[in-house]
Amino acid sequence: MHQRNRRQRIWPGLLLLCLGLGIGIVIRSGAGAVPRDMATPATSDWPDLALREVITGLDQPVHVTHAGDGSGRLFLVEKPGRIKIAQNGTPLEEPFLDITRRVKSSGNEQGLLSVAFPPDYTNKGYFYVNYTRETDGATIIARYRITENANVANPDSEEPLLTIAQPYENHNGGQIAFGPDGYLYIGMGDGGSSGDPEERAQAPGDLLGKLLRIDVETGATPYAIPPTNPYTQTTSYRPEIWALGLRNPWRFSFDRATGNLYTADVGQNRYEEVHVQPAAGTGGENYGWDIMEGLHCYEPSEGCDQSGLTLPVVEYAHQQGNCSVTGGFVYRGPGVPRMQGIYFYGDYCTGFIWGLRPNGATWENQLLADTALTRLTSFGEDEAGNLYATDLNTGSVYRLIDEQFTYLPLIQR
Repeated sequence: MHQRNRRQRIWPGLLLLCLGLGIGIVIRSGAGAVPRDMATPATSDWPDLALREVITGLDQPVHVTHAGDGSGRLFLVEKPGRIKIAQNGTPLEEPFLDITRRVKSSGNEQGLLSVAFPPDYTNKGYFYVNYTRETDGATIIARYRITENANVANPDSEEPLLTIAQPYENHNGGQIAFGPDGYLYIGMGDGGSSGDPEERAQAPGDLLGKLLRIDVETGATPYAIPPTNPYTQTTSYRPEIWALGLRNPWRFSFDRATGNLYTADVGQNRYEEVHVQPAAGTGGENYGWDIMEGLHCYEPSEGCDQSGLTLPVVEYAHQQGNCSVTGGFVYRGPGVPRMQGIYFYGDYCTGFIWGLRPNGATWENQLLADTALTRLTSFGEDEAGNLYATDLNTGSVYRLIDEQFTYLPLIQR
């Protein structure tokens, strides 16, 4: 067990202090932005959020997910280039996949960044990964196949599907996930450096700074473009684009109950933001970067035309040590009524975890925990819908719990 440098949950008085002194939460509604200058303590219908360590000994974990195959296994992505399997909280000795020789993991943002399992994975026996290539740092979206042992994949079975050059080492995005529509979504950062110097996020012919949607399951080589993508008939736009104007959408997720898409976009140096696209949305959103950072003009002197932009539903400022948003999930797990329907997300540097939920036409946002996490890299969910968080520095995985709820023994299903 690592040494904790802060408490795992926040007392009401400290909650008031943290929010009141400038964490700077802003919530949007149909009437516009609602600044929360003064905090109110968490009411009884918010969970008393805490973390419970369930897995230790990992090497820079950055992603945790499941295969949707009924096995109850957790798949744990390690940044240097390995994926491990945990069964009943214990990582297996042999990695599920080891492609460290292919992966460039220098710096803070390169490496093997996520894994996604297609619908009906049990009968398909292949999966997808997102990593930065060792030779040049390019983003690679590739398919791998398992061996006769369901717990071991073949590292030599790679089928590259999409290669995207990266001009800098940072802002690689990194998330891939299948949506309820069966298509593969890919989060791509703006290519890096600072301030999007090549204006890639707003460039319609560039895949950087975008959320992409491709069809990898109908047999087309290397992939097909879904006919309902918003720009298939628009000259100068790449047809893979689902949304644009993103700086670094490190983590996004779909609400398994509603299909709504939550995208947390890492800010420049002032504001972090979360966007929500309704399940009925048809894509084509422009989330504003680098015209906007959160709800604010990024460089007012260069103009700030907000027409046609989709602004975030919530933002928070770089105060109290905050530095980078880590997107999470809407809780749809078993029991735990006070966690139901809440989107949990946090900050990479401080370990703060917030809860976001709709309330009619508005959004409620609440700081729920000041955790001991030193580098909150990712949230994840198991097949049952339980939520987890990963700490890059300690190599541990934690389960999110409500301390006022009586739990059965901690297992993954």
